Amino acid sequence: MAEAARDGKARFSDRAQDYFRYRPRYQLELVDALKTACGLNPGHLIADIGCGTGFTAEPFLRNGNRVIGIEPNREMREVGERFLASYPNFEMRQGSAEQTGLPDASIDFVVAGQAFHWFPLHETRAEFVRIVKPNGWVVLIWQDRSTDATAFLRAYEAFLQRYAVDYNEVAHRKVANPEVLSKFFAPQEVTLISLRAEQRFDLDGLRGRVVSSSYMPREGPEFEAMQRGLPYLFSAYAQNGQIILEYDTKIYYGHLRA
Repeated sequence: MAEAARDGKARFSDRAQDYFRYRPRYQLELVDALKTACGLNPGHLIADIGCGTGFTAEPFLRNGNRVIGIEPNREMREVGERFLASYPNFEMRQGSAEQTGLPDASIDFVVAGQAFHWFPLHETRAEFVRIVKPNGWVVLIWQDRSTDATAFLRAYEAFLQRYAVDYNEVAHRKVANPEVLSKFFAPQEVTLISLRAEQRFDLDGLRGRVVSSSYMPREGPEFEAMQRGLPYLFSAYAQNGQIILEYDTKIYYGHLRA
């Protein structure tokens, strides 16, 4: 099937390992921010919807929380299970954002990371309302890559635009923006916390980061052209053998009501 035609549940089946190796992880500052903002404590039950490789679940597990991961994609689910196997308070289940299989009013914090922009919003909202406890929290978290903070980041964005299959159609910013999320939480308010993060890569690492994105080609003439162009991009901007990707870790949180 053409890459652009794959649905959100299947797009990362052939990229689960690259996603795990090259995507940014979340730090404990995320948990600290939610302790202050929402009163998060180790006794709260977390549901990580679209759990995937387990990056969103990990800081909550390190905080001592029990986390139930919900993930529809088998390959991503297997990677997440291996990554978090050392945490006895973690459980991965097959399910989707619109059909989690979780009991009514059972979850203290419903959390979703980067996967949220693949969710069907109307059905997802109804499911989140169903499973979250009264006065429980819904928390949506992204690593929002900067596209223009440095000359390299501007060049990197142009590189993606040039070689991507369907970048503009699936870019997470179409969902991860205040207008869309205000409607998702309405009539309740949604609040944003923003933290800083970065990744440093050599050329091989940058190559892995590029192909971890579902909108980038993985074979064929476009892939080969991208592979030829990437060393030129890297050499033009690398310092001390590395380039830097900069991110804002954006944490949207609030309550949901039917």
